Amino acid sequence: MEVILSILSILNSIPSPYSDLIAVAVIFALIALISFIIVFLFGGKGPEQAQEPETQQDIESLEPEGIEATADLEVVSEAIEEVPEVQGQEFQTYIPEAGEEIVETETPIEDIQEEIITEEQFEPIEEIEETKEGLFAKLRRGLSKTHAGLLGGLGEIISKREIDDNLWDDFEETLIMADLGVNTTMKLRTNIESKLSKKSLSTAESITDTLKEEILEILKGAEGAPIKADVSPFVIMVAGVNGVGKTTTIGKLANKLKKDDTKVMVAAGDTFRAAATEQLEVWSKRVGTDFIKGQSGGDPSSVAFDAVKAAEARGTDFLIIDTAGRLHTKGNLMDELTKMKRIVGRELKGAPHETLLVLDATTGQNAIQQAKLFNEAIEVTGIVLTKLDGTAKGGVIVAIADELNIPVKYIGIGESLSDLREFHAEEFVEALFYSGEETVH
Repeated sequence: MEVILSILSILNSIPSPYSDLIAVAVIFALIALISFIIVFLFGGKGPEQAQEPETQQDIESLEPEGIEATADLEVVSEAIEEVPEVQGQEFQTYIPEAGEEIVETETPIEDIQEEIITEEQFEPIEEIEETKEGLFAKLRRGLSKTHAGLLGGLGEIISKREIDDNLWDDFEETLIMADLGVNTTMKLRTNIESKLSKKSLSTAESITDTLKEEILEILKGAEGAPIKADVSPFVIMVAGVNGVGKTTTIGKLANKLKKDDTKVMVAAGDTFRAAATEQLEVWSKRVGTDFIKGQSGGDPSSVAFDAVKAAEARGTDFLIIDTAGRLHTKGNLMDELTKMKRIVGRELKGAPHETLLVLDATTGQNAIQQAKLFNEAIEVTGIVLTKLDGTAKGGVIVAIADELNIPVKYIGIGESLSDLREFHAEEFVEALFYSGEETVH
């Protein structure tokens, strides 16, 4: 205090007109000095404290880029299935003109090998072998929603009712709600009515049994043979729109083929969608296959070209080529898919030996329209119907078998590796109509 009074007395001795200005300036300087001392002594933080993050967001911002948390591989693969489009990143998209030819150069095999992740680098996950009864029970559980929607509805309309026009109208509505489609439903009604009059069927059980027979007959006509390699490499192209489970299907198919002690390679031909290559690489690591990829945004036909060359060089038994998920209504994108198939066929006679189309059962009748347009573009040789365990509209498989002349090769009834099943019509129908009395054949 005495220091301050001394300073003020000195200021008073300064002659005008500057004494007042100097006094004000000195007072402000003193106030600033005192404030700094108070903040430093009582409110400040050390250098280390000032850098400590206070929120979870701050903590996450300190994590080094490119480092991911260690997690179970199965969990990672399921999480990646749902990866949205990457925000803030731009990916070069190549859309060829109709009839455009790809400019190719011979890629040295040693350069191709640098793009390959070999199966020796992986430790594939082994799953416990299930019994036939266990597999049937899993199929039955997978079809439980369709079973409830179809047979539950039928049970309500045909129990304790006379067989008349009203009953048949409700019968049609139930089949259509299970997504059997209008055309297939009308065909089933006509056939069952015909058998009803011929065999004098007059009970609810007889109508259900006859429906089961009719559906089995339709599905048997669409039962596809399992994929077997009669040449090496045996090339499989896999197509489908985004979101149908194409990447997951490729991983499960690779695992199924590899169980027969064959050498499998997976090629990431979907260069358009963000994270598509990473998703497929996770599956390749999981099942232990060779993996080949190109640059993001690059020409998928070039990836297919290099994959064929690499598969020949490495003695691969099966080469599975992923293709970009595309809207079946976009003509220029379908043209690019056609071009990709043409390039593969030119480099390896007879390839692709299988062209599989992945369809999502939950999309119902839209799946049939997709199949028709894809078949026009690339001549589909087999259908994989996924997500049957997640829908009450699994009856679409009956409409697919009835309206399309394309074999159903596989069905998907769950998330585990063994849940991609070869399609067997009798087993499928028995699980769909299961009443607790049938046996596994």
